[in-house]
Amino acid sequence: MLEGQHQDRKSLRLIHGTNTDWRELAWMSVGMANAHGGSLLLGIEDDSSVPPKDQTVTDAMVDAVRKRIPQLTVNVAIDVQKVTHDRGGQYIVVRVLPSRSTVAATTDGRYALRVGDETRTLMPEDLIRLTAEKSAFSWETTVSRKVPRQNVSGDQLKAFVASVRASDRISAFVKDKEVPELLDHYLFTDGPWLTNLGVLWVGRREDRARLLYAPIIQFIRYDADGRKIRKQVWDDFSMNPRELIESVWHDLPEWKEGDEIRDGLYRKNVPHYQKAVIRELLANALVHRPYTTRGDIFINLHPERLEIHNPGLLPLGVTPDNILHASAKRNIHLAKVFYDLQLMEQEGSGYDRIYESLLLSAKRPPSVEEGADRVAVTVRSRILKTETLRFMEQVNDRYELRQRELIALGLLAQHEALTALEFTRLLELEDRPERLRDWLGRLLTWGLVTASGRTRAKTYRVAYSVLQNAGFEGATTLKVIEPYRLQELIMEDLRRHPSSGYAEIHDRIGREIPESRVKRMLYSLVRKGILTYSGARRWRQYSIARDSAK
Repeated sequence: MLEGQHQDRKSLRLIHGTNTDWRELAWMSVGMANAHGGSLLLGIEDDSSVPPKDQTVTDAMVDAVRKRIPQLTVNVAIDVQKVTHDRGGQYIVVRVLPSRSTVAATTDGRYALRVGDETRTLMPEDLIRLTAEKSAFSWETTVSRKVPRQNVSGDQLKAFVASVRASDRISAFVKDKEVPELLDHYLFTDGPWLTNLGVLWVGRREDRARLLYAPIIQFIRYDADGRKIRKQVWDDFSMNPRELIESVWHDLPEWKEGDEIRDGLYRKNVPHYQKAVIRELLANALVHRPYTTRGDIFINLHPERLEIHNPGLLPLGVTPDNILHASAKRNIHLAKVFYDLQLMEQEGSGYDRIYESLLLSAKRPPSVEEGADRVAVTVRSRILKTETLRFMEQVNDRYELRQRELIALGLLAQHEALTALEFTRLLELEDRPERLRDWLGRLLTWGLVTASGRTRAKTYRVAYSVLQNAGFEGATTLKVIEPYRLQELIMEDLRRHPSSGYAEIHDRIGREIPESRVKRMLYSLVRKGILTYSGARRWRQYSIARDSAK
């Protein structure tokens, strides 16, 4: 029982005893209703997965929850049940249904949204977006044009059924359904008609062309001066989303371009853009775009970067700064089809896979920008260092690392050393260093990564012995210089250049040394009386104290 987008755990003290907080329970219910629903488990502590063995839940508690949540909320539908765990102990399950066409709120006028494992306050501008997105929630299952369910594309229906039967993500119960039952199961049909989702996936070309708005993809290649040199467009509506992804990947020769890297006596080609990255980005663009908004998907290929532009904004609650962790789906039924047919990773892990693929290839992580009416994802083609590429390949071959461990190790290999604060920012952990444990995993235990220092100044680096064993021949760097050597470097610089400002000292001793480390050392030497200064703030000038200069 892990907390996340669709589940939260709380103690029974929230609803029973002297410190009850019914408004907190109502607040969490509103957040789940405005997202995609979920379950609140009352009677299981945050740090546990089971209730206490001797814990009992009375019928009065269940009735109180069933009454109080509707009294304190608007547009929130719930189902409340008492459950006895297999290991003993009872708890309450509050199933919150998603609010599809209305916005849920507390009776005192507060709005919330469940994002990842948190319930967040909605600001006025967010509320406007949420209201607008409610129409997108119902687009998939709407019968916007009365297309009979018999009017399907035979080839696309046959391919869809074959994919369902072959997928290892689908239960045998679903696989054994007849074709009409499969169409109903995936909400492709509503009675005698095809839904918008059904038309998009198995409908005929002419019916798909009449949808508002079926996806169009444009590929444009630019030269170094920004001039268009090639263009290809998928705009005839003959393909469903799966066929679009396949066509974009197979029909563009640009994906075969890459760099030749020496590998012992041989040479191998490392593609500029990996298949897993391209397919995942395209799947995200097709699944998360609002189908109630006009706009094409653009694939812009520049000499050193690839940009994928998607119409609309990110799903509410997801930002460029939390996209690695936040999980929110705009088209939940379309996302279900993509996941079941193995066209994309499960909710919340798609960008993890993109990070993993890029870092294993010694490339920068993707950058995400949100504009006024579209989202752009940029991926770089250049390998930062061939030594880093070889190192990551060797480590990946020797150790069975988890995805998060590979991502953390890849970032360290690229940056050589990272403080806890720098690490959390790269991993979008909201400056919470304690969450690094989930990403470092076994890297510290196995000795692949070492750590020194404390709290946010704690510094992580790839172990020297691991680099040596992998034949890593990177250039010597001052980034991981020991404190006593850094102190001596600063002292020697000030002996030669007394009355110097911080920026001048940093320039002379080496810009690769983290700014925070140089400043902390200067402040420490001043506190110890080894250095003195004149001036204030950025005009401060440092010199060696007379007693220390002897």
